[in-house]
Amino acid sequence: MYFTQELISKKRDGLALSSDEIAAFVQGVTAQTVSDAQIAAFAMAVWFRGMDLGEAKALTLAMRDSGEVLRWHDLDGPVLDKHSTGGVGDLVSLILGPVVAACGGFVPMISGRGLDHTGGTLDKLESIPGFSTSFAIDQFQRLVRANGIAIIGQSEKLAPADRRLYAVRDITATVSSIPLIVASILSKKLAEGLDALVMDVKLGSGAFMREHDKARELATVICRVATDSGLPCTAIITDMNAPLAWSAGNALEVSEAIDFLTGGLRHERLQDVIEALASEMLVLGGLVSSRSEGIDRVRSSLDSGEAAERFARLVVSQGGPADLLDRPGNYLPAASIIRPVFPTSPGVVTCMDTKSIGYIVVHLGGGRERVEDKIDPTVGLGELCTVGQQLDTHTPMATIHASCESDWQQAEARLRSAIQMDQSMAEVPPVIYERIDGAQLS
Repeated sequence: MYFTQELISKKRDGLALSSDEIAAFVQGVTAQTVSDAQIAAFAMAVWFRGMDLGEAKALTLAMRDSGEVLRWHDLDGPVLDKHSTGGVGDLVSLILGPVVAACGGFVPMISGRGLDHTGGTLDKLESIPGFSTSFAIDQFQRLVRANGIAIIGQSEKLAPADRRLYAVRDITATVSSIPLIVASILSKKLAEGLDALVMDVKLGSGAFMREHDKARELATVICRVATDSGLPCTAIITDMNAPLAWSAGNALEVSEAIDFLTGGLRHERLQDVIEALASEMLVLGGLVSSRSEGIDRVRSSLDSGEAAERFARLVVSQGGPADLLDRPGNYLPAASIIRPVFPTSPGVVTCMDTKSIGYIVVHLGGGRERVEDKIDPTVGLGELCTVGQQLDTHTPMATIHASCESDWQQAEARLRSAIQMDQSMAEVPPVIYERIDGAQLS
């Protein structure tokens, strides 16, 4: 028998916990015999003292086993997923999931809501009238089998220990602990019953990891723990020193995703990230033999309309309108005030404070400042410029979608502060920094 306070004091003193000790702690979290105060003390001890790879794996597996683990015995393709550490204008999941499904994969996405300055896939999808993200596990599995993809919120039956541990971490400044991040992400992904996982680890001014070394450390630990737990995993470190798309805001990002899928304008940075992640998923799933072949398959699924058709099936099967892709303007809500912001003088965009841009969307009502806040799906930023772009006084830095004039004016002031311009050419950051292969780390 293990006493919780003894486990906390052991970790506080910098000692490694055994797998049995960690399992006992997680069982107590799930059974409510461990208090919130004890969870907070444990999380803070881990934040200061860290965990070795063995401990991180033990915590991940114990949290996975705190609930159900999905089994997929009757599918004729691999079960694949990706996870992003979060960014601004990161609408990748809306496009990537249908693309991979169109290429023969099955994608059971259990997604989250907006966190801090970053947007959430569930909030974006719920801007579609009627779209539901709440399904029982058996219904979720039926949707995946039928359409190749479903996107829902976290179930109480999958990794329930993570729900409680994360809620405490969120209010005790311990979210940034790498072992706790790894266990939180991978416990849910392992519970999905995946055949392979690709991580999108964001780096830069709009990411939780602003330094390359920290991003690489997180990516490496995730790949090591996932691979050691039997889940093939690759991580791609991608740039978040500028928004990933032309839009940031819930309905605006859905509209851009539809445009992308149906052959409209495609943001180059967004396309590069989607191709990198999707081709990696196809390789890990054994659907292609190389990343270059995977990119060809991705482009073919988009150009043929197969990926768009999968998105349409996803929308209809989860309660949305059947003709959304044909008439998105009839369904996606629009803000009361839509007006561009122009530069005061011409120049080149040299730097963007992407985190501040994300907070503009939050302050407009497109994100949450408190857990109980309601999302306004109409607000956000469109026509966003990017680093290295030449702007004149008639080319917008962005178009602000606001619910009232005062919100628009505050957003304009914040936007001008967040975007720097100069007369000289800017150094444009790469979109893809690094690829980390879990198979080569073990």
